[in-house]
Amino acid sequence: MTKFYFVRHGQTEWNLERRFQGGNGDSELLPSSYADMKKVGLFLREIQFEHIYASPIRRARITAINIAKQLKYQPKLSLRSNLGEVGLGEWEGKLVANVKERYPASFDNYRNHLDQFEGKEFGGEGYTKAEKRFVRFIKAIAQKFPESNILIVSHGMELSFGLNGLLKKPRMSIRERGGLSNTSTTILSTNDGENFVVEDWNNTSYLNKRQDDSTTI
Repeated sequence: MTKFYFVRHGQTEWNLERRFQGGNGDSELLPSSYADMKKVGLFLREIQFEHIYASPIRRARITAINIAKQLKYQPKLSLRSNLGEVGLGEWEGKLVANVKERYPASFDNYRNHLDQFEGKEFGGEGYTKAEKRFVRFIKAIAQKFPESNILIVSHGMELSFGLNGLLKKPRMSIRERGGLSNTSTTILSTNDGENFVVEDWNNTSYLNKRQDDSTTI
């Protein structure tokens, strides 16, 4: 069995301001996020990970590095673009409220019709491409490490799309489950690299605080 531990990066300034970040946008991690990263690491401390894979985008990369510092066993950490955030084109850096006003049809698809969210109107990557690159990568890692624990550090939207693809769920089931909080841990396991089972979802118990809605963008 391969067990994947998926962690979303720490909260950033743009998360707090309710701005979209996307695959090319980025903002500083909040000072409080470094304490949260340490808590994630301590929560995962005793697990013997075969490898850590992280998005190369700074907010995820720094999160992965800080988590790794707390682990009892020190696995290799590799950066992979397949784990980067969904490209959001003209939405990146913009307030959610402004995007809703400027791109009403696309924003409605994002919120209510994910089967139609493909990003062409605003120069974004779209659901299909983002999901496929994530699923392809995770399945390849499962085949490479059939009896291992793997830590993945990525992004809110990319994790939501990708995990949904691994679970073979309808796209709108993402909204039913809700977003993934910053520095949350979600665990999926697989025996064959094709079929995945949820063992834990959006766990933030170790943070000892209520997650604000702004962290789930």
